[in-house]
Amino acid sequence: MTRLARPDELHSSDDLDVARAHIGAVTAPALDAVRRQMLEFVDTHPDALLRSCAPGHLTGSALVVDPQTRRVLVLHHTKLRRWLQPGGHADGDANLAAVALREATEETGIDGLRVAVPAIDLDVHLVEPPREAPHHHHDVRFLVVAPPGATATGNHESTALRWVDADELPALGCDVGLQRLASAALGALGSLDL
Repeated sequence: MTRLARPDELHSSDDLDVARAHIGAVTAPALDAVRRQMLEFVDTHPDALLRSCAPGHLTGSALVVDPQTRRVLVLHHTKLRRWLQPGGHADGDANLAAVALREATEETGIDGLRVAVPAIDLDVHLVEPPREAPHHHHDVRFLVVAPPGATATGNHESTALRWVDADELPALGCDVGLQRLASAALGALGSLDL
């Protein structure tokens, strides 16, 4: 059952088993193959938390949701030039819920965000940033709840931020992974004690 994480659950860790537990906690049958792929990646790459892991690395993403309007926050990524959810590299932190919350706070400028656990989605995708070799992001994705009246300000990592209804995501060119994440987040929202 999805619940808001307690502050004591959001401490950094360099223990890869913590990341493994976040991945393993996603039990949606439709994600079985992706979960197995990610667990195998973690088991065969002791450096999976680091950007220096050339084939790919672990990332944590957040779908920020306004619980009153049920709208989701997307950002237009500066480098990738696509509408995406907030998220980023683990950079050595195996507590991927904490990574997702940190990235959401940094990329949206919203104080008072709260992350729900366990993760609600998994995704492995190829990224091809300018001036970097293509590599895979093994993304563990979380629902993050915005406080009432939240206003997003963004940072240098995006050119725009927008609150949208989930059914607007295809028109923005958002991939099926983000659309699946939005569906999972809105489904999990109802089980939270807000």
